[in-house]
Amino acid sequence: MKYVLVINPGSTSTKIAIYSTESMEIHTEVVEHNVEALKAFEHIIDQSEVRREEIIRVLREKKIGKEDLACVVGRGGLLRPIRGGTYLVDMDIVNDLKASVQGEHASNLGPILAKEIADEAGVEAYIVDPVACDEMDDVARFTGLKGEERGSLAHYLNIKGVTRKVCEEEGFSFYEDNFIVAHLGGGFSIGPLKKGRLVDVNNANHGGPFSPERVGTLPLGILVKYAFSGEYDKKSLLRKFQRSAGLVSHLGTSDAREVERMIHDGDDYAAKVYEAMAYQIAKEIGASAAVLKGDVKAIIMTGGLAYSSMLMGMVEEYVKFIAPVLRVPGELEMKSLYEGARRVLSGEEKPLRYREEILSEKF
Repeated sequence: MKYVLVINPGSTSTKIAIYSTESMEIHTEVVEHNVEALKAFEHIIDQSEVRREEIIRVLREKKIGKEDLACVVGRGGLLRPIRGGTYLVDMDIVNDLKASVQGEHASNLGPILAKEIADEAGVEAYIVDPVACDEMDDVARFTGLKGEERGSLAHYLNIKGVTRKVCEEEGFSFYEDNFIVAHLGGGFSIGPLKKGRLVDVNNANHGGPFSPERVGTLPLGILVKYAFSGEYDKKSLLRKFQRSAGLVSHLGTSDAREVERMIHDGDDYAAKVYEAMAYQIAKEIGASAAVLKGDVKAIIMTGGLAYSSMLMGMVEEYVKFIAPVLRVPGELEMKSLYEGARRVLSGEEKPLRYREEILSEKF
């Protein structure tokens, strides 16, 4: 039996999954790394050896040798903008990640670890729908300033993974039908998925509804006020907007379960904030419906907040007139990475080449 090794690095942990090529999940594990040991590295990319040793340890414990691997697939990192799909990890990808072309992030380690282990095993390494994907229509890129464009930063992997799952279960077509998908986690990615392509989406860090941690779209005057207050430099202001805003700013927590406890205990302000977040999510979904000119097969809710019946109920009341609302709570990242590699192994898809797919006009 051959196996597919899946690697998904986080800031202080590495998720590992092992699948058989027949689609059976053999083992899943989250390796927690020593935080102080990781801090000793100047750059995230320098952590690869420490993390690789832990991955090899897990394979050894499961008695899976490198000769047993069919391929290795890693979470894609902050590459140059590319279209979605399954990519062969080559040195063009590795070099751009080592150069941090779009910044440092733990996910940058995914392709590098995958290729290192795959090379030792004599097999190929892949990435699937990395966060750097950008499939937006040209008309969606325009801003009111010439030379400044909207860009895409979204949860492509989970958005496409859950949509494929819904299509399989409901008899829809991923490449022929249109959907609105809302990934609702610490940050939000909400957009129209048109015949398999995410043609527009709010930038998960810089716009859209406010979320548990993100500020969302701010009125220009408020943004200018903070930028020129003298209290923040660029880095600290971005941190405030991306990590200390949303529910955290209003209610002191990013945990929706805690917010709902406040509401049940009679906290009227918490109820108003939660309703406002639902309202903004619904507005973003409505905007996506306009992009699709009302041709929407289903609205799909995913991410951690999709577990909340209270929040989902409020959103659904606003948007159910558009299309049926379906929930896929949580995330399917590991399964989606495996499925992308499986489609290549089976010949269903051909792997894409990074250098050929870069949206060169943006770099």
